Amino acid sequence: MKNKEVYKIPVIIFLPIILFFVSFLIGRYPISPVEVVMTLLSPIFPEFTISSTITSIVFDIRLPRIIAAILVGASLSIAGAAFQGIFRNPLVSPDLLGVSNGAGFGASLAILASSSNVIIQILAFVFGIISVSITYLISKSYKSGGILVLVLSGVAISAFFYALISGAKFIADPYDKLPQITYWLMGSLSSVTLEKILMIMIPIAIGIGILLFLRWHLNILSMGDEEAQSLGIHPEKFRLITILASTLVTSAAVSISGIIGWVGLVVPHITRMIVGPDNRILLPASLSVGASFLLLMDNLSRTLNAIEIPLGILTAIIGVPIFLLLLRKGYSEWS
Repeated sequence: MKNKEVYKIPVIIFLPIILFFVSFLIGRYPISPVEVVMTLLSPIFPEFTISSTITSIVFDIRLPRIIAAILVGASLSIAGAAFQGIFRNPLVSPDLLGVSNGAGFGASLAILASSSNVIIQILAFVFGIISVSITYLISKSYKSGGILVLVLSGVAISAFFYALISGAKFIADPYDKLPQITYWLMGSLSSVTLEKILMIMIPIAIGIGILLFLRWHLNILSMGDEEAQSLGIHPEKFRLITILASTLVTSAAVSISGIIGWVGLVVPHITRMIVGPDNRILLPASLSVGASFLLLMDNLSRTLNAIEIPLGILTAIIGVPIFLLLLRKGYSEWS
């Protein structure tokens, strides 16, 4: 990394930390910075006198959303960066293999069955894993299968689960179940609780840990399978591990947030323009930028309008222009 770019690293590190504290100040009920700090420290210093209203807003409403935005943004971003690395394509996103639509169908089933929020989260997570597993098994059934067959299988399975989602919406009660399914599919963190967050922290930690541990190998794999094999790397095995880890974090993230598009596509590209294409730096930087991006989007979603705007709408509004800019710029930096 060039010397003139070294200053960007502290910014990337401290940006989510700054947004973490700023996000407590944003909302319908105004809270001062001093009140936020005292409330957050009150479990350690019980002598601090904080009103029950402020305590409830900080710990029960804003803290879960902030943590969820950080986890979901970081998960989708690092999964997107990993997918773009192993497929050697800057236009790849974490839902390429059908994880988002699979999770969406699982959530739709749970909503149709009038299940609790916990069951909705579990089924979304499970079906996200199932959809990618089906994609991989189909691609392996072709003897000449490779990356292209895997991608095409993912497109087909994603379309299949999207059709199932449409079927679930068709038979849903238009006055009760259908609005719930539609709102879940648009993505939101409004119903997130600390209990839901605790359920996804272990799979997200495992998946992110694997991706960070193997990020050095992504640079080798990006040179092509033949070069990777000559350096002692088994491309197919490494690609499978990366896909499994990326699917794990994506399914966990989608299970609590719904489908939030464009984060896994746009954030890694923005990060790449900041720190360069070296995956050793790109993946951890994508964690920070992704967390900051979705935290900012969530702050906007709950303040721009009297009625909360679904996150999927905002990320698409921001992501589409960046995507078009990417097309206009070309992909010379990936060659």
